[in-house]
Amino acid sequence: MDILRRNNVTVTGNPEGPAVVLAHGFGCDQNMWRLTVPALTDVYRVVLFDYVGCGRSDLSAFQEDRYASVSGYAQDVVEVAEALDLRDAAFVGHSVSAMVGVLAARQAPERIGSLVMVAPSPCYIDDDGYRGGFSAADIDELLDSLESNYLGWSAAMAPTIMGTPDRPELGEELTNSFCATDPDMARVFARTTFLSDCRDDLKTVAVPTLVLESAQDVIAPREVGAYVHARIPGSTLVTLDATGHCPHLSAPEAVNQAVTAFLAGLR
Repeated sequence: MDILRRNNVTVTGNPEGPAVVLAHGFGCDQNMWRLTVPALTDVYRVVLFDYVGCGRSDLSAFQEDRYASVSGYAQDVVEVAEALDLRDAAFVGHSVSAMVGVLAARQAPERIGSLVMVAPSPCYIDDDGYRGGFSAADIDELLDSLESNYLGWSAAMAPTIMGTPDRPELGEELTNSFCATDPDMARVFARTTFLSDCRDDLKTVAVPTLVLESAQDVIAPREVGAYVHARIPGSTLVTLDATGHCPHLSAPEAVNQAVTAFLAGLR
């Protein structure tokens, strides 16, 4: 019960159905999945949670050393899965959570049986033969700006990340979500997100995997989706008719259709 309270775990849907875990990205919380949950609850047992430091999690449980690496967030996922005794669950992870799911599936293969990676990126920094979307200098500047003025950074970056200038209410929602996150904890999560390099972990994935990318995404360009797909054996890549890094908010129907079709194929 302490773990479920720590991560503000919510369980809804069909209690007898297969489990689906929905994991949010940086600066967000489980509310970001509200347009996906109704598409799943008739058939699936849906598990939502907030990472420690986000949403309504227990902020007193935050440990900077633990959450300074992707594996710390993966440990949260494993502990939630153990607390609920999940077996062969589908893990749907947005952005950095896609890589959290990769690590969690490796740590607890009996708990996680499939992955859905929504706008994933194993590494945001360009490298020889690899385009992550940002130079090292870009990321340094981004993190410096975030650390010096988190609220200002949030107001400037969130609409860019959302990528829907024709729907400013979505950018505003993401801005509000960022601004509601404790700045010190957000700084740790941001560094973990933008400085991690999980490319070598992709080859360890041994479960059915769906990779969902937006047609246009300034945070995770399509070269990244192609890279992830090419390095996870047997994975499926779907390019959504969507713009921005949060297609589950900007194009929920497309995301829901892809996710439910993939999950149905596993049953």
